Amino acid sequence: MPELPDVEGFRRVLRTCAKGRVIQRVDVRDTGVLHEVGARRLRDALEGRRFTEPERHGKWLLARTGGPTLMLHFGMTGRLLCAHPDDTAEAHDRVLFTVARDRQLRYRDQRKLQGLWLADDESGVARLLDHQGPDALTVDRAAFAAALTAHRGSVKTVLTDQAVLAGLGNLLADEILWRARLRPTSRANELDEADLGRLHTHMRRTLRSAVTAGRVPPRDSWLTGHRDDPDPVCPRCGTHLRRTRVGGRGTVWCPRCQ
Repeated sequence: MPELPDVEGFRRVLRTCAKGRVIQRVDVRDTGVLHEVGARRLRDALEGRRFTEPERHGKWLLARTGGPTLMLHFGMTGRLLCAHPDDTAEAHDRVLFTVARDRQLRYRDQRKLQGLWLADDESGVARLLDHQGPDALTVDRAAFAAALTAHRGSVKTVLTDQAVLAGLGNLLADEILWRARLRPTSRANELDEADLGRLHTHMRRTLRSAVTAGRVPPRDSWLTGHRDDPDPVCPRCGTHLRRTRVGGRGTVWCPRCQ
C-alpha cells in the first residue's frame, strides 16, 4: 500500500515529468477511478492548463494548475508514472495526461480503491482534506504529542488513523514503534513525555530515510527487512518476532525490544 514516502515519490514524478507543461490531452480509460467528477468535466477543466508545483499532504497528492487542483489518492495499488505517449498503455492505466510529444503522466491502479478528484478552488481542496490530521513528515513535537494523547486507543491504531496523523500506514507504524521500543498495543494517552519524544524523533528519522528511498525500504537493519521472513527475528536483538493484529491490521513486533 502506498504510504507517505511512496506518495512523495509520486510528487517528484509529477514535478519532473510535467511541471510547467501544458496538459494537451486527458484520456480517461476507466471512469471507475473518478470521484465527484465525470470524464468530460475533467477534460474541460484541465486541458489547456499548465501543471505548477505539486504538493503532498499525507497520502494525498495535489496536482496544482493555477486553477482547478487535481487530487490523487493511491489507495492500495495506485501509482503515478511518466511514460512516452507512444508506449502501449497497460491494462491498469486508468487516466493518461499527455503533456508533451514525448511525455505522458499515467495514473495506474489495479484495485481502484481510491482515485482522482477535482477541486475547483481552495475551498474544494480544504473540503477533501478536512478529515486529515497534520502531515507526519512536518508535524512538530508539540502538535504530535497533543494529537496522540487525545486518543485512548492503541498507539499503532492512533498512528495509522489519517484523521490523527496523515501519511503513516502499516509498515511505517511497525517500523517506527520498533525503533522507538514501544509495544504497538500501548495506549496512546498513557505515553509519557519521554515516550512521545522518542516516538516523534524516530518517526522523523524513519520518514526521512524512507522518502530518500522512495518507499519503506526492506533493509536488513530495519524491521521491515525481516517481517516477511519465514521465521523472522529482530535485527537488533535476535529475538523471534511476533505477529498479531492490532486494530484489524497485521502487526509485527519484538517482545524483547518493545
